Amino acid sequence: MSDAASQRKMWGGRFDRGPDASFYEFERSWQFDRRLLPQEFALDRAWARAIARSGILTNEEGEQIVAALDALEARSTSDAAWLNDSKAEDVHHFVETALIEKLGALGAKLHTGRSRNDMVATEFRMYAKDAARETRRAIASLEHAIAAQAERNLKVPMPGTTHMQHAQPLLLSHWLLAHGEAFHRDAERVAAASVSADVCPLGSGALSGCAFPLDRKSLAHELGFSTISCNSLDAVSDRDFALEYLFALSTLAMHLSRLAEDFVLFASPEFGFVELPDEFSTGSSLMPQKKNPDGWELIRGKTGRIYGALLALFTTMKGLPSSYQRDLQEDKENLFQAHDQALAMVRIAAAALAATRFREDRLREAAQDPALVATEVADYLVTFGVPFREAHEIVGKVLRAAELEGKSIREMPIERLKEFSPVFDRNLGTALTLESALARRSLPGGTAPGAVQSALQEFKRRLAKLEADL
Repeated sequence: MSDAASQRKMWGGRFDRGPDASFYEFERSWQFDRRLLPQEFALDRAWARAIARSGILTNEEGEQIVAALDALEARSTSDAAWLNDSKAEDVHHFVETALIEKLGALGAKLHTGRSRNDMVATEFRMYAKDAARETRRAIASLEHAIAAQAERNLKVPMPGTTHMQHAQPLLLSHWLLAHGEAFHRDAERVAAASVSADVCPLGSGALSGCAFPLDRKSLAHELGFSTISCNSLDAVSDRDFALEYLFALSTLAMHLSRLAEDFVLFASPEFGFVELPDEFSTGSSLMPQKKNPDGWELIRGKTGRIYGALLALFTTMKGLPSSYQRDLQEDKENLFQAHDQALAMVRIAAAALAATRFREDRLREAAQDPALVATEVADYLVTFGVPFREAHEIVGKVLRAAELEGKSIREMPIERLKEFSPVFDRNLGTALTLESALARRSLPGGTAPGAVQSALQEFKRRLAKLEADL
């Protein structure tokens, strides 16, 4: 694009003077909305065909414009300097100016009947749909890593916690699949945001609709949309789909941060449940012994960026009157950055998880903590007719006595236990085993080996459906 061409605005006829140089730089969006170039070229081609069908262009003119757009798009993918050196106001200005340079007056005909308002609303939705598909693919890869680790560690027990205190024993695979369930919900939320974006505003004009006889439904289908917007005024200013996508990314980031927090804890010497992979860890510039979980810590830290993007767009939208306002230029940059960050976070999490080695010895040792079977003792008493609330009280007293005597509940002799309840019997030892505690949680969704195996198969089935949908 020449310097003279770059000075031609899409709106300048009413003005005697051009914009102040500092204001022009302030209001330009080309630096970031150039990301919409693929969507811009697709929309322009569809529009050229549509206005040719309606008689605004001849068929030959429509074909000339489409061919020129193809050539410009090819150049945009190979000539970085052409893009980097451009002084275009925005992505629409860039393509229109280049088209006019190439075709002269014919290129100036393409904008007939449309506005940058309905163009950007359409292109942003196209981008959101593509971005959602990319994110869902990344989530599917993370789910694969979870499923593979769950299958590999099906028989490995671990201590389950509430309030970060030992609670009841779990299978490691059960813990992994718990995170998997959260990420699968994230994939569904991202898909729902994509459905919200799957409405085509093109043909809405600046706010009141298009005055030329175009087939909006054909335009929508050519651009990959399922349906068209119902109200032109709403269509040019609706950004709910972007908020929904950012909310889905924020929830995804929150779940990634929780997974990261678990791994940061599990990698600490106090836990020692995992061996961090070298490829996703760093060392210390001072302390040679360190292996730091920087991958997980950065995932945890970057979550704030995603939240910030959502809050920024909410704040932009909250005070806008009806129709398009220039404030809406602020919708894209944060979403682009949030998408990039979330995608990187998911990909690093998937790769780091796949490369992690779980330390079965430490996990199994921790799962043998006698405190983890306290509920089993209460349930044991219930089988002899003791009301649960009373059984809970009895076991609490037993545990306190064992603590004072420096013993575990497994080491308490039956005679001593009978001082707390006469129903204690010598078969109590069977109920206090780790294997028994796990096996009793056999209802669907529980941590018994059979239940976890079934849950894993169901998880893999839903993962296969996700991938088929993509």
